[in-house]
Amino acid sequence: MASRLLSSLLLSIPLAFASAAAQADAAQDTLKRFVDGVQTFDARFEQTQTDERGKVIARSSGRFLLSRPAASAKSDVGRFRWAYEKPYEQLSICDGEKLWAWDPDLDQVTVRNARSALSGTPAALLSQRGGLSEAFVIKDGGSDGDAKVVRLLPKAKDGDFKSIELSIDKSGAPLRMRFQDPIGGTSEVKFSNVATNKPIDAAQFQFTPPEGTTIVNGDGAPNAAAPASRQ
Repeated sequence: MASRLLSSLLLSIPLAFASAAAQADAAQDTLKRFVDGVQTFDARFEQTQTDERGKVIARSSGRFLLSRPAASAKSDVGRFRWAYEKPYEQLSICDGEKLWAWDPDLDQVTVRNARSALSGTPAALLSQRGGLSEAFVIKDGGSDGDAKVVRLLPKAKDGDFKSIELSIDKSGAPLRMRFQDPIGGTSEVKFSNVATNKPIDAAQFQFTPPEGTTIVNGDGAPNAAAPASRQ
């Protein structure tokens, strides 16, 4: 009896590894549809944040624009514009080199090196073309209606996110993102009015601080804050 049980367990091990490998391949294929199939992305978004007890603590909405780097580009860092409109205005723009985070109420913009600032974040997942497997463990997350779910676990232990889920439709367009922080809070972003691979004006990914805006160097360099002057 014991020998038959041991034999059954041993025989099940290759099947378990084969199933896990198949799921990993499926997740990679799903993510590849997005990476290879979506060059530009324009959508409305609604974001809901909940605490570790599942209580909604914030809701916001706005517009998200994305232009991912071409396969022939020297840099794999894309450009995006994440514009919050409600309940208050805030703007994050990545021009491919720098990440600008502007708070008009404070009349202040924080600027950081894009690659280091975005490493291991949901924005990196959306905007970068390569290196995702270096920053994330990629797993199959099952289905979300007609969409497939990819679950990503950041390899960095000191990151702001514990896990990220991305729902991708058959065309490769992302429909939903859900990310969990280390203490159990979640943030879910749902996209609507999605348009992919349509031309987007390059000016949408440029930021010029308004005159008088305080510029904060988020990378911690000397003279970290200085007012913008008219050019």
